[in-house]
Amino acid sequence: MRIAAFGFRTIPPTKGAAGADKFAMELFPRLVKLGHSVVAYNRRYPDVFVDIDNYKGVKIKNIKTVRKAGFDTLLHSFKCTCDIIFKNTADIVHIQNGGNSIWALPLRLFGKKVFISQDGVDWKRDKWPWYGKLYLKISAYITAHVPNQIIFDNVIAKKLFEDRFKKEYRFIPFGSEVEPGNGSTDVLDRLKLKKGDYYLFVGRFIPDKGLHYLIPGFKKSHSDKKLVLIGGSPNPSPYEQQIFDLGDDSIIFPGYIYGDEVNTLMLNAYCYIQPSDVEGLSPVVLTVMGLNVPLIVSDIEENIYVVQDTARAFKKGNIQSLTEEINYCETHYPEMLALAEKAQYRALSVFNWDMVAEEHVRIFSE
Repeated sequence: MRIAAFGFRTIPPTKGAAGADKFAMELFPRLVKLGHSVVAYNRRYPDVFVDIDNYKGVKIKNIKTVRKAGFDTLLHSFKCTCDIIFKNTADIVHIQNGGNSIWALPLRLFGKKVFISQDGVDWKRDKWPWYGKLYLKISAYITAHVPNQIIFDNVIAKKLFEDRFKKEYRFIPFGSEVEPGNGSTDVLDRLKLKKGDYYLFVGRFIPDKGLHYLIPGFKKSHSDKKLVLIGGSPNPSPYEQQIFDLGDDSIIFPGYIYGDEVNTLMLNAYCYIQPSDVEGLSPVVLTVMGLNVPLIVSDIEENIYVVQDTARAFKKGNIQSLTEEINYCETHYPEMLALAEKAQYRALSVFNWDMVAEEHVRIFSE
């Protein structure tokens, strides 16, 4: 099959990356290994882009876009759609993010088969202004009816769409396994960290990730460890500055870190914390589970679906509840390690990237 894909930022990931980029990086090379051709459309910002034309057999096209949040996606997706149609780069188009569903209309009119990966209920995310949420609600209707199929990565969002639009959709979870690193711990030395002396978060600094609960909750706890927050805002924002202002000597902000280095930080963390208000099926949580690392998550449905009984959970948005779970981790660490072992077994047996790729091929072929 000839497949084109857009809706993520870049592969391999760079500054501003999120779960969609991890998904693209894992899925598309595996589609190539299965014998299909894939063209992936990277975003080229004025100051951030990956200057490559091939990644593990995936042909990369770098398309320019602007820095403005939200509009960067629209402009980039419009240009990708035009390139696919007028240069006939593919017969099958895989789009990430239902906010891009408007482009399914022209693509289908020109005979393309269109599949959209929907990772959550986007209009619930606090990062969007009212007009952004309105657009995403309209996009959800287009998503539900125009593509050949929607592929959900979590059953909660899938059920919401099915109940709302009275249609059946497909479910494929993310994978959890990561490629073995080279064993280097240089990143720990660079950040002056030691194995087991820090809690960790990796992700974007946006409101729905819950960092404004995490930092106060950690500071109120009895822990004498560090809290390491990897990532930042994809675009400059007052919220990101608010998060920096909450910091003190116990909080470390290393910026964006990728690949083997971030996996090394996960592997050596005392505990990983996922404080999200809104989530899809988090590839970071799955990776942490696969690495056998203790985990604390907010009790939103999407997180509980993934971890089940293999992690500690706090009440969403409740700082005191989060503080109590951190204190529990400090005083009951053998129990946390036992949960991590259960989590690793669940992750590696249920969430597998090769099976994810094979299932996508099956759906594309139907």
